[in-house]
Amino acid sequence: MSEKNPYEDIIHLPHHVSDHHPQMPRADRAAQFSPFAALTGYDAVIRETARLTESKMDLEEREIEELNGNLRRLLEHIKDRPEVELTYFQPDAHKEGGAYRTMRGRVRRMNEYEQYIEMENGMRVFFANMMKIREI
Repeated sequence: MSEKNPYEDIIHLPHHVSDHHPQMPRADRAAQFSPFAALTGYDAVIRETARLTESKMDLEEREIEELNGNLRRLLEHIKDRPEVELTYFQPDAHKEGGAYRTMRGRVRRMNEYEQYIEMENGMRVFFANMMKIREI
């Protein structure tokens, strides 16, 4: 005895086409079954969390005195646009911490009121973020 197909009564009927709604294009019909990112931006959050930053170290009293002395000497010779090697802490724009950087270049000016050094390339390094400065 053969089993009866439960759809036997409708399987040979013509496909219904609406008089009121246009048919959806095939490309759009296929798109509704494509995968989607339920958590948009999740991958970026994971990458950002995994990115390492360093904590800013506090200078010892001796290091602060040395840095202040070097800044005073630099200010005395600022007209000569001295070349320096500068180690500083660059705070991270997106999360706590940052990175230590070292750069070489000529000093354009020092702003004692706002407490920064401006290099010839336009970069400003604030005194509070400086770790070492050495004339070359």
